[in-house]
Amino acid sequence: RPPLPHTAIFRGGLVTMAITPAQVFASLLSDQEKSKRYRSECRGAKSPPSSAAAEREVQVSASAQVSAPPNRARLCVLVGSRKEAAVAAKSSVNRRLDYILQSVRAHGVREDSVTVTKDFRRVENAYQMEAEVCVIFSDFGKMENLCNLLVEKLDSSVVVGSPQFYHTTEAVETIRRQACLRAVANSRRKAFEVCRLLGQTLGRPLIVREEETKESDGLTSETATPDNTRSLTIQQQINNASVTVCSKVFVTFELKSKDNLKRNN
Repeated sequence: RPPLPHTAIFRGGLVTMAITPAQVFASLLSDQEKSKRYRSECRGAKSPPSSAAAEREVQVSASAQVSAPPNRARLCVLVGSRKEAAVAAKSSVNRRLDYILQSVRAHGVREDSVTVTKDFRRVENAYQMEAEVCVIFSDFGKMENLCNLLVEKLDSSVVVGSPQFYHTTEAVETIRRQACLRAVANSRRKAFEVCRLLGQTLGRPLIVREEETKESDGLTSETATPDNTRSLTIQQQINNASVTVCSKVFVTFELKSKDNLKRNN
């Protein structure tokens, strides 16, 4: 789908922006009208701005879009064995389980990122034992290497599951914050260009309001139709688990008067 107006999109480390004509409003208000509206929008302020600093303004809206891949992956490995003797079933599973845990430690995974669960039961005239190892990775390269090693070294009694990619709560909050900050930065750039076009000087921001935030899963640039006959590659799974946040803001800036410029100089 086409990018949103005034949108910043990060692809391969580069920033591309699609810009459409801006909606800009400028007005001259009396001191009484300005003071009344300022109090309604900025409740809690100690005092309204002086007429000299708040007579003129420019209002702009802008948006920004930020996409980020997942920062965590959960990998589960299942080991099972069914034997007539209980000791044999346990020994078969524990031997493979020790090898899996040793391989996980060799890849630099911390102990608090590994969870092991065991289940032992009697099935008909045999004993069945299953063990599941769940590992949380922040380094997807190490995860891929571990998957390849286990598939190569262990037999079919060990099932290496497909990784599940996700974002931590902190990562999602960071994406939302980045989208909002970039939207505000876009609004300032837009207001500056408008002021330059009209021969005005941009002043400080008076009102900053985030009007809308949208979130979606998957990269917006992904347009390929998925092939249901094939399993997804690691990169496709990462793309599907990516999060895109779009933030739209409305900002009112002060227009500096010539008197203020003379006093500053």
